[in-house]
Amino acid sequence: MPKLAPLIVIDLQTNMFDGRVEPPIHDAPGIAQRTRYLIDWARREGRKVAFIRHDGPAGDPLAPGEPGWPVWPELGQAKDEPTFSKTVRNAFSNPELGAWVAGQGADEVVLAGAQTDFCIAGTVKGALAEGLAVTVVSDAHSTLDTPDATAAEIVARYNDDFAKQGVTLVTTKALTDS
Repeated sequence: MPKLAPLIVIDLQTNMFDGRVEPPIHDAPGIAQRTRYLIDWARREGRKVAFIRHDGPAGDPLAPGEPGWPVWPELGQAKDEPTFSKTVRNAFSNPELGAWVAGQGADEVVLAGAQTDFCIAGTVKGALAEGLAVTVVSDAHSTLDTPDATAAEIVARYNDDFAKQGVTLVTTKALTDS
């Protein structure tokens, strides 16, 4: 019998919240709170939790060593919860993540994080390409406004796209009762 799907928290790094270099992601306080609920839920359920950290190029706010690079401390990452680095949108581009998920015996992953239209979308495609079932927490991923659309519009559009790709969508409350 497959093990419980692990929770993968994507790119919720300090730069996404602190507003020092770039604006915070849309609904940053709500995203942080719902992600904490998800992390607590995963731990209660006996699910594994992993964090993905984007490593930007030199000079980028997400470059290794920059103030915006660490996983957002308010999420409360435990010492035994791994962080996998990536340099492209798809977190599964790091083979260590795929090996970690396989090591859990899981055939599904639960995703939350940032940015909807970049690394969430890329990781959804990557997970599906790995043959994994994917659940996206529909109210626990976010992005920034663009000249053409608000972040809320982008999130809604991508949730629709994810559903068309066969992804299971669930709200934080439905999943965690929080």
